Amino acid sequence: MKLIVGNKNYSSWSMRGWLAVKQSGLHFEELTVPIMGEDWDAMKRDMGEVQPSSGKVPILWDGDAVIWDSLAIMEYLADKVGRDRFWPKEEVARGMARAMVAEMHSSYLALRRECPMNVRGRIQLEDLSDAAKHDVVRILSLWAEARARFGQGGPFLFGTFGAADIFYAPIVSRFVTYGIAVPGFAQAYMQTVWEHDWLKEWIAASEAEEWVIEQFEKEPA
Repeated sequence: MKLIVGNKNYSSWSMRGWLAVKQSGLHFEELTVPIMGEDWDAMKRDMGEVQPSSGKVPILWDGDAVIWDSLAIMEYLADKVGRDRFWPKEEVARGMARAMVAEMHSSYLALRRECPMNVRGRIQLEDLSDAAKHDVVRILSLWAEARARFGQGGPFLFGTFGAADIFYAPIVSRFVTYGIAVPGFAQAYMQTVWEHDWLKEWIAASEAEEWVIEQFEKEPA
């Protein structure tokens, strides 16, 4: 398999796709292409008919299969290796985990807009909009419920590391980058995610990248 990801410092969806492949346990070749750069535009042209029309990352190649979108990648991998590797075994917990992942996949637009992914950055926010604050409160409430109801088996949202942690890992990164204040239980969860071996590997690669996207490096107005 081959996984194409964008800049590790800036591409939250690439992080999710990469973590999903790591969680699958399958061997894969990784190719990082700088988004918003000449190399990415050239590669999109060269990939031709096998490249999805969206031109987005991540993209997973597995033989004749070409899968884009991080959620589709995770579900494709779950079909290959067994769904229990990603989702809680218990039905009620699995239902909540799927709902949380779907909400992450489609929501929190204000937070994403005001706090763009920047793993190595440490940016002081003056304030968040009411919409972004609502996103933060919603995320924290979901984390709290998952931990309280289903987190007894370990330090992650549903005990063991899985789909929900994969999809909320970039939120952890955003909260760290912008110094978002969170309650103690969330601080403990974030530290657990941040110290996960795969996250440390991603963070180190982000810090080693030379690419800079200026619009994501500036202090918010």
